[in-house]
Amino acid sequence: MRLPNWLAQHLAALRAVLVFTVLLGLVYPLALVAVGKLPGLDHKADGSLISVGQTTVGSKLLGQSFTDADGNPVARYFQSRPSAAGDGYDPTSTSASNLGPESVVDTIATDPEESSESLLTQVCGRSKSVGELNGVDGRRPYCTDDGVGAVLAIFRADGLTGPVTRVVSVNQAAPATPFVTSYQGVAVELAQPGEDYVAAGGVVTPIRGDAPADPAVPADAVTASASGLDPQISPAYAELQVNRVARERGADPAAVRKLIKEHTDGRALGFMGEPGVNVLELNIALDRQFAAR
Repeated sequence: MRLPNWLAQHLAALRAVLVFTVLLGLVYPLALVAVGKLPGLDHKADGSLISVGQTTVGSKLLGQSFTDADGNPVARYFQSRPSAAGDGYDPTSTSASNLGPESVVDTIATDPEESSESLLTQVCGRSKSVGELNGVDGRRPYCTDDGVGAVLAIFRADGLTGPVTRVVSVNQAAPATPFVTSYQGVAVELAQPGEDYVAAGGVVTPIRGDAPADPAVPADAVTASASGLDPQISPAYAELQVNRVARERGADPAAVRKLIKEHTDGRALGFMGEPGVNVLELNIALDRQFAAR
């Protein structure tokens, strides 16, 4: 007996679902697992884990922090680039900050939970800290000496034109000292928590300052990667840390540079991306060759 057309169509659809479920939901995943167990691929398929002795200390593919219990950088280790993934390098919360170049004004509130830093202030603070840790000039254009964005809200008599009537350093609150005392003859005020100076009509004006045009602290030392899990730093950031690490370990800086070169990966396929230094592998090599004092 011939089945009704509608029923035949439903049975054909059901057979297709079953076939593709078996192929794509069972056969294909098992085939990939089998390929991943082939010699030479099994280590990568298992996450490129790195062990020291019998202890797994991380993955070649994932960055991690080298800090003490209080979150302070451990001076004898090379430091990774910043991370915006969770509390830092959290694979379950991989993300970027989603802040762009126009993020220059902090949110200042009496409740710390309601306060937030602009991208500019994050960069300024990181650059200041990296400079202090490594004994170099951490100043950057558009940053104050105390490590926040050097940004003014300028009020004029006629809105966008006319004489300046009021100036506020929007990223500095008491007890800070304004990074400039006056602007066009008007004394600069400190920001008050909870005030929105942009909504009140202030024109946001970053001030460049006298920082060098080419900062000593490289960009990857002050910005997080898109994933927040980047395991590498630039050779420039590695070079910046050489003297500190060598001093802490009583090592010859030239020998530390040799290790950096050995753990620097070139551009993908010879032309894509930039060279990078794997921080975890480099620090493990340091511990093997130069035990901490």
